[in-house]
Amino acid sequence: MFVSKNNFYISPEDYLAGERQSPIKHEYRGGHVYAMTGAKNPHVRLCVKFASLLENHLDRTNCQVFMADTKVKIDLADCYYYPDVAVTCDERDTNSTEDFILYPSLIIEVLSKLTAAFDRGDKFADYQNLSSLQEYVLVNQTEVNIECFRLNTENFWVSQVYGAGDRLHLASVDFTCAISEIYRKVPGVSQD
Repeated sequence: MFVSKNNFYISPEDYLAGERQSPIKHEYRGGHVYAMTGAKNPHVRLCVKFASLLENHLDRTNCQVFMADTKVKIDLADCYYYPDVAVTCDERDTNSTEDFILYPSLIIEVLSKLTAAFDRGDKFADYQNLSSLQEYVLVNQTEVNIECFRLNTENFWVSQVYGAGDRLHLASVDFTCAISEIYRKVPGVSQD
C-alpha cells in the first residue's frame, strides 16, 4: 500500500541499498519510492491462506511461493513491487539468493480501498511487462470475490470472476479449491 511518494529521482541501485536497511518497506516505480503501510487482519489472513494452500499444492514441484517480503523486479517498467503472494517456477528465481524475483508465473494482490484502483490499473499494466506472468489475481477483502486475469493463447488478458459457491482455478499452477476455503476464518467477510 502506498503512503507517500518521494519527489526526487532515486536510482534502482540506491533504492535496493536503502531498502535492505530500511525498517519499513517501499515500492519503486520509475525513480520514485513509495512507503507502504501495514495491513489489517483480513488482508493478512487472505495472504496467509493463499500462500499456505499454494505452498502445500506445489511442495513437490520446482515452483516456489513467496509472500510479502520478496519483491518482483520488472525491468521493462523500471519497478520493484511487493506482491502479496507470488509464485515462480523458473530456476533463475528458485536458485537465486536475491531479495527479488524476476519470473513469476502467478501474482496475487489483496485489494484495499487505498490500493484497488492502482492494483487494477498502473500496477497491472506494469506487471504485464513480465513475459513469465500467466495469471494476475485480485482478491477482495470485504466480500467473497476474486477476479483472475489470465493470459490466453492469443496473448490477451481475460478476466474471470469467482464468488460465493464457486471453485477457484489457477491454471498457471494447476490449482483448484473452493472459494469458501480461501475466505474461511477471514474476519469481517460474510460467507453467505
